[in-house]
Amino acid sequence: MEIYEELVARGLIAQVTDEPEIRELINRGGAKFYIGFDPTADSLHVGHFMALCLMKRLQMAGNQPVVLLGGGTGYIGDPSGRSDLRTMMAPETIQHNCDCFKKQMERFIDFEGENAALVVNNADWLLNLKYVELLREVGGCFSVNNMLRAECYKQRMERGLSFLEFNYMIMQSYDFYHLYKEYGCNMQFGGDDQWSNMLAGTELIRRKLGKDAYAMTITLLMNSEGNKMGKTAKGAVWLDPNKTSPFEFYQYWRNIADADVLRCIRMLTFIPVEEIDAMESWQGAKLNRAKELLAYDLTAMVHGEEEARKAETAARALFAGGGDDRDMPTTKIAPADLSEGAIGILELLVLCGLAKSKSEARRLIAQGGIQIDGKTVEDVALLIEEASLREGVRIKKGKKVFRRVVMD
Repeated sequence: MEIYEELVARGLIAQVTDEPEIRELINRGGAKFYIGFDPTADSLHVGHFMALCLMKRLQMAGNQPVVLLGGGTGYIGDPSGRSDLRTMMAPETIQHNCDCFKKQMERFIDFEGENAALVVNNADWLLNLKYVELLREVGGCFSVNNMLRAECYKQRMERGLSFLEFNYMIMQSYDFYHLYKEYGCNMQFGGDDQWSNMLAGTELIRRKLGKDAYAMTITLLMNSEGNKMGKTAKGAVWLDPNKTSPFEFYQYWRNIADADVLRCIRMLTFIPVEEIDAMESWQGAKLNRAKELLAYDLTAMVHGEEEARKAETAARALFAGGGDDRDMPTTKIAPADLSEGAIGILELLVLCGLAKSKSEARRLIAQGGIQIDGKTVEDVALLIEEASLREGVRIKKGKKVFRRVVMD
């Protein structure tokens, strides 16, 4: 199976501009393609994961990736999928976030050897543009009527679309135009919510240079309920182990719904398609085995084999009711958090992030949803003594969320 056909079989392709040309280009390793990453945080998250995996697949097939860090577009912020204006970031924050992205990407794509990936930053050209000169160069190539029909703008019209964000499509299109001219980049990949911006880029290249460029969007990672995957009650699932521990990362994938597991295996892992097809009839214990396979593979990709083994061992031991808890997410309690040598269970649940408020903690206990060291908590006034905290206590919320608590 060639790479384009494999992408189709894995359900990764949402839309393409010219399917025969794109199929031929990437199957023979002739694509020099880019994906843009705006530095909205100091870590990549699961939402970026599919893009990174796509880059890896295409690079393995002989195509050359170009990583575009959005040091310039980050000054504006992409309105796609947003109901409000993004928070403006300081230039120092944008640069720091770009530096963090590059380091994390080295686990996925090769920056040395044949068809080595390139890293470029659109701050290098966007921040030097002069407004009037830019208008004269590309302004006539954009129809405001067409721009307002774009899905990324339409969804914002009722609440108000700022002129700042209205320029984002022009900036992203200019990126493609610049990368085509300076680096020979002939293809852009991105999430399906970027389709309008990507089409605008191919059109700008055609009108300014008389050349053909191509675009393909990746299917968004959605669960069976139609919601974007990669978020928990605590927020995004990050690729930085300091923001989402390897254990939490593993647990996220281990605990996904039965209806989502094979789709995630197909889209995110490098397990051969034929083997995944054979899993379609799996149920019960076999489906749980598939979840473990998914969790292990993705944790190994992001954090390495050793961390994946530790997370798997810890998860199995904890679900069995014992085992080593050193790799569990851990909250450290300071002496200042105690009152007369103890801390109340309600305060502890909030402090650990297992409840947002004392009232929520009280409801969890009333519903029998909290255990400490294997025993269900029934008393909302329970006090956990300092001596127990020094040894370490294990809190279980529901069936799948664990937290270890120790004295700092």
